[in-house]
Amino acid sequence: MQNHAEHTQHAEHTYPGGHGAGGGASWAMAARATLHCLTGCAIGEILGMVIGTAFGWGNVATMVLAIVLAFFFGYALTLRSVLKSGVAFRTAFRVALAADTLSIAVMELIDNGVIALWPGAMDATLADVLFWGALAISLAVAFVVTTPVNKWMIGRGKGHAVVHQYHH
Repeated sequence: MQNHAEHTQHAEHTYPGGHGAGGGASWAMAARATLHCLTGCAIGEILGMVIGTAFGWGNVATMVLAIVLAFFFGYALTLRSVLKSGVAFRTAFRVALAADTLSIAVMELIDNGVIALWPGAMDATLADVLFWGALAISLAVAFVVTTPVNKWMIGRGKGHAVVHQYHH
């Protein structure tokens, strides 16, 4: 395992300007990080919405399940990639939390906010085009809103910049 100085040096190499520098991340880099986050969030969000809707659960229970699963799958994808670098589970778990928490939280806030505010979306069933359309659009809006957040975080050596320290 590398020491902190090597991690810092690698982060500065990967992200021009290093820690604390504004604008060190490109939009493409931020979009890739957001797409990674979106993948885990979408898996959890869709699975939660499908389970809650299929079982006829209320809106609050369905949304809570979707959010919990979005965090679970978002963290799991990052955890999987960091564990491949050979670090201990505890370290990988901390990296996943540091890398993804704000990104997933923003994504879930926007995604669920769009669904909650979309007329009829909360009452749509799995057979309704509205269910799938609102879900797809809400995830797309969440991606657009979360990308600048990830750009800001990566430019400061936070968020997905932490994950890249463990890639060789």
